Amino acid sequence: MPDHDGHPGGSPHDGSSPPDDADPGGHPGGHPGGHPGGPPHGGSGDSGGHPGSHPGGSPMARDFSQTPLIATWEVSQACDLECDHCRADAQPDRHPGELSTAEGKRLLDDIANFGNPGPILVFSGGDPLKRPDLFELAEYAIDQGLPTAVTPAPTDLLTREVVERFADVGIRRMALSLDGGDAESHDGFRGEEGSFERIRTVAGWAEEAGLPIQINTTVTANTVDDMPAIADLVEELGAVMWEVFFLVPVGRGEELAQITPERSDELMAWLYRRQQDAPFRVITVEAPHYRRVAQEVAGEDVRVGSTGAGNGFVFVSHTGDVYPSGFLSESVGNVREESLVDLYRDAPLLEELRDPDGFHGVCGECEYRDLCGGSRSRSYATTGDPLASDPLCPLVADD
Repeated sequence: MPDHDGHPGGSPHDGSSPPDDADPGGHPGGHPGGHPGGPPHGGSGDSGGHPGSHPGGSPMARDFSQTPLIATWEVSQACDLECDHCRADAQPDRHPGELSTAEGKRLLDDIANFGNPGPILVFSGGDPLKRPDLFELAEYAIDQGLPTAVTPAPTDLLTREVVERFADVGIRRMALSLDGGDAESHDGFRGEEGSFERIRTVAGWAEEAGLPIQINTTVTANTVDDMPAIADLVEELGAVMWEVFFLVPVGRGEELAQITPERSDELMAWLYRRQQDAPFRVITVEAPHYRRVAQEVAGEDVRVGSTGAGNGFVFVSHTGDVYPSGFLSESVGNVREESLVDLYRDAPLLEELRDPDGFHGVCGECEYRDLCGGSRSRSYATTGDPLASDPLCPLVADD
């Protein structure tokens, strides 16, 4: 599975600010999905981004209660890879209940109806290339004025010709996943021999085609020691964004070992320092604590990219179900029956996720609740309550 929420998706992505500060994608999910992470919860403006920063977007302020920065559509759950962390538990064959081409175009019309500035659109999966109508949908989205990103899986479907066509139709960014500092570690995590070299090859094709890329990386107990080597590769490959996804235990990811809260804070501090002299931007997915840690390291107010489920980010599944993120599996409705605009703005769960004063436990009392607020997806995955405290935070662990 290629992205972190949909996050370049996939991710999400999170909020945006000037162009190049938001994420297109995102996380397995897609992401992934990631979400773009910007101002404090409930704030307005764009500052940071999910599967990839800013594939377009607008420097205009936005109210996240009205318009997400990132809208990730998991166009297909099908994928030929079997990645260890896959949120979607992807399968090789397409689901018969996927949104049709016509239904997909109605969804794209709806996303455009959020107004100006509109969301960044991320085509996520699974593998978006499993849909034969992907380019028809992409061209339609771009014709509607939507800045569009894609999170393809590094399989035989991702050819030089496909990369060139992404660039030709106007895709703003392509997200690629890299989860190890060498072929052995990355291929082992992805469950596909040759995946590491294929990522390097595809990145070269993208550079030749003039298509910006971002790299998505999943943080687990098994990948965390490779982060310095991965950062060097991100720079070598010419990526404009490094999206670092802190594992949420859902799907196949339930079987993976997570890092400790203390190690999480240490890694975020290292990420902030590493970004200072890097030619790429760093954003985090499902780790809004990054905002707190960055300020502690800098000794002053700084703006960094992180994500918020349902607060600047929305995820649409392959069958049309709408979720706060690809990692918070509580549907608020289906686009076959209701407008995505109405669901995002008025669904009770999404309204709750945008109100940190209603969070439970330490997250609801924390002095950083407006700045951070914790990962709502991780809270839901570990407790069943999306408003509970995030167990990855040391402030929660020490309580």
